[in-house]
Amino acid sequence: MHSTQHPILVLVHKIRLQNLFVLMLGLGLAACGQVVSETVPVQAVRRANDIILPLDVDVIDALVPRNATLASILHSHQVSNRNVAIIVEQVDAVFDVRQIKAQHQYRLVQTLDGLPRQFEYHIDSDRFLSVKHAGFNPDTFSAEIVPYVKERAVLAMRGDIDETRTSLVAAINDSGEQVQLAMSMADVLGGEIDFNNDLRRGDRFQVVFEKFFREDQFAGYGDVLAAAFDNNGRRIRAFLYTPPDGKPGYYDENGNSLKRLFLRSPLRFEPRITSRFSRNRMHPILGERRAHLGVDYGAPTGTPVIAVANGVVLSAAMSGASGRMVRLRHSGGYETYYLHLSSFGQGIRKGARVDQGQVIGRVGATGLVTGPHLDYRLKKNGVFVNPLVEHRKMPPGDPIPKQHLSDFKVARDRMARLFPDELVLSIEGTVDNAP
Repeated sequence: MHSTQHPILVLVHKIRLQNLFVLMLGLGLAACGQVVSETVPVQAVRRANDIILPLDVDVIDALVPRNATLASILHSHQVSNRNVAIIVEQVDAVFDVRQIKAQHQYRLVQTLDGLPRQFEYHIDSDRFLSVKHAGFNPDTFSAEIVPYVKERAVLAMRGDIDETRTSLVAAINDSGEQVQLAMSMADVLGGEIDFNNDLRRGDRFQVVFEKFFREDQFAGYGDVLAAAFDNNGRRIRAFLYTPPDGKPGYYDENGNSLKRLFLRSPLRFEPRITSRFSRNRMHPILGERRAHLGVDYGAPTGTPVIAVANGVVLSAAMSGASGRMVRLRHSGGYETYYLHLSSFGQGIRKGARVDQGQVIGRVGATGLVTGPHLDYRLKKNGVFVNPLVEHRKMPPGDPIPKQHLSDFKVARDRMARLFPDELVLSIEGTVDNAP
């Protein structure tokens, strides 16, 4: 009998990816928007007959202000116009200075007379911009993009869906992990589980995943390496595998692809079904019986709406009572409709190609509605069909080729041994019997 308990974290291994020296940004106080100034002694350069004196510098850690530019940041710290122009020119050769973003950390090291010695700007979790004073010439600077030194940890955890943890997000958060991990799991298993409506009390899951650290600080998640989900009596397993002559994908224990033509839901988390597909529904505003040719998902305004499959945008515009609507064409004679949006996703316009899982808009209350929700509709060969029924019929992707099954089995068993629950390991021999 499985007992409900808090998720367990197991550190499997940790390896250094790079061996690069990094002067880290001031993440602590800088995150609070404070400017920190500290004095660091620096040894002066020895010259003939010089008296060696300590030369002090200021180290300033701060956040980029709103609407700031690289030039305005440097000017705010009394860097000379000449040096600002030289630094901007050097930086522009390796990094688009227009991409400087508000609330990103930066560090400036400068002498007390205002000469910059070093400037660093946090670009993203993987890279930072480094500007250094070079040589004896006060007007000489070099700029480069430097990768952060990171460590990779492989972690395993288990979680439960119960009275207090009613969603995948809640169960992940209870473990001390973040919503991004839940989103990754939803992407892996989204073809098999509708995480908005399929979860039941008593469901449980296990996941093996990559987590990256920078100077012992969280720096993002990597891949989900393996996952097992017990959902309402079904056990679904997923293993990341790259065939020797193919692309990485997720497969069950028998080597069958978990990728489906359509995702089970156009919303990742939390929303609930408020109205189902019906040929004879009482309209909540008009007060008369009409066909409701889609599924309504109740969700707050601004909730991301994702494309359930790869496709092409047929339209993205206001459409009368439907409000802002996106219409997509997919393979197999399918079209999908997303109604009552508050806004369209970036780049969503007629003729644009979209990928499965891409954000195409956000939930709203435009058109003839009583409140914010998504009306999702599916058309097959010109006829509207019930999405909840049709999605279950979608064929899977291609399985692992037979010539690679033995290699997959080795990789599968290696990853399965990382699960915290030994029950997950009872999969021996299944691949050999796969069709």
